[in-house]
Amino acid sequence: MLNTEFPLAAEPAAKASGSLTLPGPYLLFLGDTTEPGFAKTAFGLRDWAPDRCVGEFVLPGAAVSTGLPRLELEQAYARGARALLIGVASPGGAIPPHWVPSLLAALEAGLDIVAGMHVKLNAIPELRRLAESNGRQLVDVRTPPEGVGVATGRKRSGRRLLTVGTDCALGKKYTALAIARGLQERGLDATFRATGQTGIMIAGSGIPIDAVVADFVAGAAEALTPAADPAHIDVIEGQGSLYHPAYAAVSLGLLHGSQPDLFVVCHQPGRERILGMPDYAVPAIEDVIAQTIALGRLTNPAIRCAGVSLNTAGMSEDAAAAEIAAVAARLSLPVADPIRGGMAFERLLDACTG
Repeated sequence: MLNTEFPLAAEPAAKASGSLTLPGPYLLFLGDTTEPGFAKTAFGLRDWAPDRCVGEFVLPGAAVSTGLPRLELEQAYARGARALLIGVASPGGAIPPHWVPSLLAALEAGLDIVAGMHVKLNAIPELRRLAESNGRQLVDVRTPPEGVGVATGRKRSGRRLLTVGTDCALGKKYTALAIARGLQERGLDATFRATGQTGIMIAGSGIPIDAVVADFVAGAAEALTPAADPAHIDVIEGQGSLYHPAYAAVSLGLLHGSQPDLFVVCHQPGRERILGMPDYAVPAIEDVIAQTIALGRLTNPAIRCAGVSLNTAGMSEDAAAAEIAAVAARLSLPVADPIRGGMAFERLLDACTG
């Protein structure tokens, strides 16, 4: 677990991306989730905004934990929590009906509710009525700003780095956060650009790319990463995977609109099947590099791969070091686990500034 909050940078795209003020501190809601990959919002808040997380609340049958204190709603309020934050993503972004009684109880306990689901809290009548009568807020983070236009495809000043993945939920957000922080610590003008609900909750601004109408995804990416000083670096949180049978369209629109000069491929060693899609194999890193360059050249002919980020969580230090070294030798590129840091990560940062 990380022990530091992500340092927010100046936000030149605040008007385009929308700045959020969320109620907190948070009680993280994990529902009855059994798959850790679907709880990435809760883990992201725990790791990158620990000072805003009081504990976790689960339903019977839950098999996932953030390691934070497990609290009842009234306990959490007494400890300072002021919002129940839905920290899991159910399939399709729905709010299951059996969650609703607990959400109603949270409102009764004095907590606001924050969610980044596709289905909006405010679209559930009983939640909306109780929130209004109790003076509580229902905050739907996954709401794109109004007025996003169609992409222009025009080259913009400034530099951009995009994280891409061999699959979903394997480290694109963590990698972008770590690279942005690492560049800032080197004194460079770098900004983390959030494109998903968790990143937005951490950074306080961004555009939920997968909630944008398809024709405007590339335009939203352009708005999120506007023209900037030539020395400025936008580090853009990637979404999905170009090889994902359900989410490749979002990944492609983000790639075209962000026009990255550099990209970092994120991969989890040992993962063989696409998350939630057992009939589909995880592609090789080499294939993702080639596909990203081939498709990215449409809006930035100079696009290139800066390196690879490996998610080695669950591996021993020796096993992780051996895997990092082997992939680096195979690809002749900098390879690191940004969360482990070390000299491997410093070499990856070197490549991100070149």
